[in-house]
Amino acid sequence: MQALTGNKIHLRALELEDLDFLFSVENDISFWEVSSTQTPFSRHILQQYLENAHLDIYEAKQLRLIIAENKTHKNVGIIDLFDFNPLHKRSGIGVLILEDEQQKGYASEALNLLINYSFNQLNLHQIYANITTDNKNSIQLFKKYNFTKIGVKKEWIYTQGKFKDEILFQLLNT
Repeated sequence: MQALTGNKIHLRALELEDLDFLFSVENDISFWEVSSTQTPFSRHILQQYLENAHLDIYEAKQLRLIIAENKTHKNVGIIDLFDFNPLHKRSGIGVLILEDEQQKGYASEALNLLINYSFNQLNLHQIYANITTDNKNSIQLFKKYNFTKIGVKKEWIYTQGKFKDEILFQLLNT
């Protein structure tokens, strides 16, 4: 799909062949803070998820896409729309890039592609992101695409024995 292809990466649907990749990402505890995961996922549960990944966003209320590098087709991350609400024309958005693939522009390009897809194909009015105050790279990334800070949820995330504030960012389709 041309709408989901950039210069460095493309966004693609999940495939059954992504089971090992998804298993490693979903069970990497360093990502659990941003995904609100508390327990490991089994291969069986993830395989069932992949078998249902074909569901339309209007039915599943989410869209998860693999971020793959164009030249090698290597999986470098995941980007998703969540809490999709067609009535109010909004969705949450999140992006995760593997640690050894960060700082290469992949997150920026993926975010740009999914913003355009959200507004132009899905006709969303707004998308939002929840980012902890210490995640400076994500804050900078979302500000780059004109997301506006609309609030701070105080002591919202409990991780590693302490609470963290979380910023709510919003982008309106004007």
